[in-house]
Order: sequence, then structure tokens, then C-alpha cells
Amino acid sequence: MKKVAILNIEQFLKQHNVEEFYANTLEDHLITSHKDIALPHSHNFYLAILFTHGSGIHEVDFTVYSVVPGSLFFLNPGQTHHWELSKDIKGYVFFHTQDFYDMQYTQATINRFPFFYSMHNLPVIYLKENELSIIQDLFKQVYEENNTNLFLKRQRILSLINLIYVESTRIYLTLNPVDTKNKNTYYIKFRQLEQFIEKHYKTKKSPSVYATMLNVSSKHLNRITQEVAGKTVTDVILGRVLLEAKKELVLQQHNFNEIAYALGYEDYAYFSRLFKKKTGETPSSFLKGYGKG
Repeated sequence: MKKVAILNIEQFLKQHNVEEFYANTLEDHLITSHKDIALPHSHNFYLAILFTHGSGIHEVDFTVYSVVPGSLFFLNPGQTHHWELSKDIKGYVFFHTQDFYDMQYTQATINRFPFFYSMHNLPVIYLKENELSIIQDLFKQVYEENNTNLFLKRQRILSLINLIYVESTRIYLTLNPVDTKNKNTYYIKFRQLEQFIEKHYKTKKSPSVYATMLNVSSKHLNRITQEVAGKTVTDVILGRVLLEAKKELVLQQHNFNEIAYALGYEDYAYFSRLFKKKTGETPSSFLKGYGKG
């Protein structure tokens, strides 16, 4: 079966770029690096996009978000995205590997920032005018620094993107409060759950199996997923299964039966009913949204 395209950061790096880091204006990025990408795709790096002008939609893991001036998106490695943007779109984009950040800040990994806790966290912040001014200036400095060959270039870029993450976290948490009492232990367990699901979602669908893997009770694991993602364990598991189904459907117009079987469902009719129950549409009607139905 075909897989959704996974873009590698090496595909974007230019001669004078810092290793494992890329920055550009959104206008130039769309022309030089993104022009041939029409279908949903994912990346093996962390991605930050600031829209300062124009409009459109940005689809992240098949959820659609509006694009307006002040839209700030953060994507984890592996998240699928696709957009439809107006011709007058402007902004900034940068991305980097996990090592690029974590090797510098050895006492604090990039996953400490709430928009990078998990793929279940909201990927967008809609900035107010005064917030946009601050964040836009930092993005601009990142872009300009990346085009220099000055001493300590890498260190200054890291300092600037860390400031962006810190400022964005403060704004994010005012809009999406987090229970700090249980945040650390719950999020650690939730990320472990996501890692286990990523390895086994095609063959293991039972919440109790994952609870055993994590050495917690099924009841406590459900409490964790409700607290972190507002979902049951079953819904978290099915969410990963259906995300993969959507990826495969977009790239394979037919053979729904094959897709169902590959995801652990021998009964295609059951898979189709489950898909419709959870997404609100049949596989074929979902495909029509991408001009493939």
C-alpha cells in the first residue's frame, strides 16, 4: 500500500542553512519548496508557520482550521497537513529536527511546550494584534539570521526560536489551560500510550492491552486520556486507526477492503460502519472532498 508522503528536512536545506534547520518567508517557501505538494503529507521534523496576510484553510490530521492574519501553527513530526491558501498569502515558516533543539537545551526537551505535548493538542493559536507584533518580529529575526554567515549563527537562531516557543506557550495556556497538578505524570503516560499505539494500532485495539503495557489500571488510563485529550482510551486508539485510514484513502481511490484488512479489520462492512460513525461520513463521501470520489 502507498504511504502518505513523509518529507525529510534534507529536502529543504540550502547551501548556507544551519544543519537540521530551515527558515523562509511563506511566499518564497510556497514557490520554491512547496509548489509540487498537492496532497496531504507529513514531515519528520517540528514545524512552525505564522500567517501574517491572506486567508485560506489549513487542514491538520484532516481537521480544518481557518487561516487569517495572526494564525500560528505548530506541528509535530508525523502529523499530516494540507492547505488551500489565497494568492496574497504572506508569513514565515521554520522547521527543525528534535535533535537540533534538544541537543542545545539538554535540561528541557521540546516536548515541554504544550503545542508539542501530543498530536492531540490544538495545533493553532490565533494571535491578537499586539501578540502578532511580538511573534512576527521574532520570526522575522529568525529568517534574517538564517540568511547571514555571522559568528554564533546557530546559537542565536536557537535563542530566537526558544523565545518564540516561550511567548507562544504563555499565549497558548491562557487559551487552553492545563491542569498543572497532574500535567507531568499524566502527559508522560499519555505520550507513552501514543508510542505504544503507534507500534501496535493495526493489531491491538483493546484499551486493557495498553493499560497492561503501561502498568496502570484501565480505569486510571482512561482518566489520563480524558484529562489530556478529552477522549476515552478507545477513542484515542480508534483516532489513530482512522487517521491512517484517511491517509490511505486519499492516496488509494479504491480497494477499501484492502485498507480495512491492513488496519486489522477483516470485515470491511464493519470497518465502513465504524468509519462513518466516528467521522460522520462514509469512506467514499470522504474521498469526494479530495476530488477522488
